[in-house]
Amino acid sequence: MKTPILSLVGLACILNASPVAMHARAADDSTDRTAPSYDMKAQALLDLQAVNKKCVDLAEALPSDNLTWRPSPGTRSFAEVFLHVAGERYGILSMMGAKPPAGFKAREFEKSTTEKERIVHDLNQSWDFANKTITGMSNADFAKLLPKLGAQANEGDVVYILVADAHEHLGQLIAYARQNGIVPPWTVQVEKKKGNS
Repeated sequence: MKTPILSLVGLACILNASPVAMHARAADDSTDRTAPSYDMKAQALLDLQAVNKKCVDLAEALPSDNLTWRPSPGTRSFAEVFLHVAGERYGILSMMGAKPPAGFKAREFEKSTTEKERIVHDLNQSWDFANKTITGMSNADFAKLLPKLGAQANEGDVVYILVADAHEHLGQLIAYARQNGIVPPWTVQVEKKKGNS
Protein backbone atom coordinates (compact mmCIF):
# COMPACT_ATOMS: atom_id res chain seq x y z
CA MET A 1 0.00 0.00 0.00
CA LYS A 2 2.88 2.37 0.70
CA THR A 3 4.32 2.02 -2.82
CA PRO A 4 1.25 3.40 -4.71
CA ILE A 5 0.97 6.36 -2.31
CA LEU A 6 4.67 7.17 -2.67
CA SER A 7 4.34 6.86 -6.44
CA LEU A 8 1.40 9.27 -6.48
CA VAL A 9 3.26 11.77 -4.30
CA GLY A 10 6.31 11.50 -6.57
CA LEU A 11 4.18 11.96 -9.70
CA ALA A 12 2.44 15.00 -8.16
CA CYS A 13 5.82 16.58 -7.38
CA ILE A 14 7.05 16.01 -10.93
CA LEU A 15 3.86 17.45 -12.46
CA ASN A 16 3.94 20.51 -10.20
CA ALA A 17 7.65 21.14 -10.76
CA SER A 18 7.36 21.31 -14.57
CA PRO A 19 5.12 24.43 -14.77
CA VAL A 20 7.15 26.16 -12.03
CA ALA A 21 10.40 25.46 -13.89
CA MET A 22 8.86 26.58 -17.21
CA HIS A 23 7.56 29.80 -15.60
CA ALA A 24 10.93 30.53 -14.01
CA ARG A 25 12.72 29.90 -17.31
CA ALA A 26 10.27 32.13 -19.20
CA ALA A 27 10.75 34.93 -16.66
CA ASP A 28 14.53 34.69 -16.98
CA ASP A 29 14.45 34.67 -20.78
CA SER A 30 12.09 37.61 -21.27
CA THR A 31 12.50 41.32 -20.83
CA ASP A 32 9.62 43.32 -19.45
CA ARG A 33 8.52 45.58 -22.28
CA THR A 34 5.56 47.05 -20.43
CA ALA A 35 5.44 50.82 -20.62
CA PRO A 36 5.97 52.46 -17.23
CA SER A 37 2.76 53.47 -15.50
CA TYR A 38 4.15 56.95 -14.82
CA ASP A 39 6.97 59.22 -15.91
CA MET A 40 9.73 58.86 -13.30
CA LYS A 41 11.32 62.15 -14.31
CA ALA A 42 8.13 64.18 -13.90
CA GLN A 43 7.20 62.40 -10.66
CA ALA A 44 10.68 62.87 -9.17
CA LEU A 45 10.58 66.59 -9.96
CA LEU A 46 7.12 66.96 -8.39
CA ASP A 47 8.22 65.12 -5.24
CA LEU A 48 11.46 67.07 -4.88
CA GLN A 49 9.71 70.39 -5.49
CA ALA A 50 7.08 69.57 -2.85
CA VAL A 51 9.76 68.56 -0.33
CA ASN A 52 11.71 71.75 -0.99
CA LYS A 53 8.61 73.90 -0.50
CA LYS A 54 7.86 72.17 2.81
CA CYS A 55 11.47 72.54 3.97
CA VAL A 56 11.50 76.24 3.08
CA ASP A 57 8.08 76.83 4.66
CA LEU A 58 9.17 75.07 7.85
CA ALA A 59 12.49 76.96 7.99
CA GLU A 60 10.63 80.24 7.62
CA ALA A 61 8.10 79.29 10.33
CA LEU A 62 10.79 78.41 12.88
CA PRO A 63 11.92 81.02 15.37
CA SER A 64 15.57 81.75 14.54
CA ASP A 65 16.80 80.60 17.94
CA ASN A 66 15.32 77.14 17.28
CA LEU A 67 17.68 76.58 14.36
CA THR A 68 20.43 75.37 16.71
CA TRP A 69 18.08 73.01 18.60
CA ARG A 70 18.95 69.31 18.42
CA PRO A 71 17.11 66.40 20.08
CA SER A 72 20.26 65.10 21.77
CA PRO A 73 24.03 65.56 21.67
CA GLY A 74 25.60 64.07 18.58
CA THR A 75 22.51 64.55 16.39
CA ARG A 76 21.96 67.19 13.74
CA SER A 77 20.38 70.51 14.66
CA PHE A 78 17.48 71.99 12.67
CA ALA A 79 19.96 74.10 10.68
CA GLU A 80 22.20 71.11 10.01
CA VAL A 81 19.29 68.99 8.73
CA PHE A 82 18.11 71.76 6.40
CA LEU A 83 21.66 72.19 5.07
CA HIS A 84 22.08 68.41 4.83
CA VAL A 85 19.01 68.29 2.57
CA ALA A 86 20.45 71.09 0.42
CA GLY A 87 23.95 69.60 0.33
CA GLU A 88 22.79 66.12 -0.58
CA ARG A 89 21.23 67.43 -3.76
CA TYR A 90 24.73 68.33 -4.89
CA GLY A 91 26.37 65.22 -3.46
CA ILE A 92 23.89 62.60 -4.66
CA LEU A 93 23.51 64.05 -8.15
CA SER A 94 27.30 64.28 -8.47
CA MET A 95 27.30 60.44 -8.44
CA MET A 96 26.10 60.65 -12.03
CA GLY A 97 28.44 63.45 -13.02
CA ALA A 98 26.50 66.62 -12.14
CA LYS A 99 28.94 69.32 -11.05
CA PRO A 100 28.15 71.14 -7.76
CA PRO A 101 28.69 74.91 -7.76
CA ALA A 102 32.25 76.16 -7.47
CA GLY A 103 33.29 76.46 -3.85
CA PHE A 104 30.83 73.86 -2.54
CA LYS A 105 32.54 71.93 0.27
CA ALA A 106 30.45 68.92 1.21
CA ARG A 107 32.18 68.25 4.54
CA GLU A 108 31.72 71.82 5.78
CA PHE A 109 28.33 72.63 4.29
CA GLU A 110 26.05 71.36 7.09
CA LYS A 111 27.75 73.60 9.65
CA SER A 112 28.20 76.59 7.36
CA THR A 113 25.41 78.75 8.83
CA THR A 114 22.61 79.04 11.34
CA GLU A 115 21.11 82.14 9.66
CA LYS A 116 17.55 81.53 8.51
CA GLU A 117 17.79 83.66 5.36
CA ARG A 118 20.93 81.86 4.20
CA ILE A 119 19.43 78.43 4.94
CA VAL A 120 16.36 79.30 2.86
CA HIS A 121 18.64 80.63 0.10
CA ASP A 122 20.73 77.43 0.17
CA LEU A 123 17.63 75.22 0.03
CA ASN A 124 16.26 77.13 -2.97
CA GLN A 125 19.62 77.30 -4.75
CA SER A 126 20.19 73.55 -4.40
CA TRP A 127 16.61 72.87 -5.55
CA ASP A 128 17.31 74.94 -8.68
CA PHE A 129 20.43 72.82 -9.24
CA ALA A 130 18.49 69.55 -8.82
CA ASN A 131 15.63 70.79 -11.01
CA LYS A 132 17.97 71.82 -13.85
CA THR A 133 19.99 68.59 -13.57
CA ILE A 134 16.97 66.27 -13.65
CA THR A 135 15.06 68.35 -16.23
CA GLY A 136 18.12 68.08 -18.48
CA MET A 137 18.07 64.27 -18.36
CA SER A 138 16.55 62.26 -21.19
CA ASN A 139 14.71 58.97 -20.73
CA ALA A 140 17.87 57.29 -22.05
CA ASP A 141 19.87 59.03 -19.31
CA PHE A 142 17.61 57.49 -16.67
CA ALA A 143 18.54 54.04 -18.03
CA LYS A 144 22.26 54.83 -18.38
CA LEU A 145 24.26 52.30 -16.35
CA LEU A 146 26.53 53.44 -13.51
CA PRO A 147 28.67 50.36 -12.82
CA LYS A 148 30.57 52.14 -10.02
CA LEU A 149 27.31 51.97 -7.99
CA GLY A 150 26.51 48.36 -8.83
CA ALA A 151 26.24 46.05 -11.81
CA GLN A 152 22.68 47.09 -12.74
CA ALA A 153 22.65 50.58 -11.14
CA ASN A 154 21.62 53.44 -13.39
CA GLU A 155 21.13 57.21 -13.28
CA GLY A 156 17.43 56.74 -12.54
CA ASP A 157 18.47 54.97 -9.34
CA VAL A 158 20.44 58.06 -8.31
CA VAL A 159 17.35 60.24 -8.76
CA TYR A 160 15.31 57.70 -6.78
CA ILE A 161 17.89 57.81 -3.95
CA LEU A 162 17.61 61.60 -3.89
CA VAL A 163 13.79 61.50 -3.68
CA ALA A 164 13.78 58.85 -0.93
CA ASP A 165 16.45 60.70 1.07
CA ALA A 166 14.62 64.03 0.78
CA HIS A 167 11.43 62.49 2.18
CA GLU A 168 13.37 60.85 5.02
CA HIS A 169 14.82 64.19 6.14
CA LEU A 170 11.50 66.00 5.75
CA GLY A 171 10.07 63.47 8.21
CA GLN A 172 12.99 64.17 10.54
CA LEU A 173 12.31 67.92 10.36
CA ILE A 174 8.61 67.40 11.06
CA ALA A 175 9.49 65.32 14.14
CA TYR A 176 11.87 68.05 15.32
CA ALA A 177 9.17 70.69 14.83
CA ARG A 178 6.56 68.66 16.71
CA GLN A 179 8.99 68.13 19.60
CA ASN A 180 9.26 71.90 19.83
CA GLY A 181 5.51 72.48 19.69
CA ILE A 182 5.68 73.84 16.14
CA VAL A 183 2.92 72.72 13.79
CA PRO A 184 4.13 72.52 10.17
CA PRO A 185 2.66 75.37 8.07
CA TRP A 186 0.95 73.03 5.59
CA THR A 187 -0.85 71.31 8.49
CA VAL A 188 -1.95 74.70 9.82
CA GLN A 189 -3.45 75.47 6.37
CA VAL A 190 -5.34 72.15 6.29
CA GLU A 191 -6.70 72.75 9.79
CA LYS A 192 -7.84 76.27 8.80
CA LYS A 193 -9.70 74.87 5.76
CA LYS A 194 -11.40 72.29 7.94
CA GLY A 195 -12.48 75.03 10.35
CA ASN A 196 -13.99 77.04 7.49
CA SER A 197 -16.01 74.14 6.09
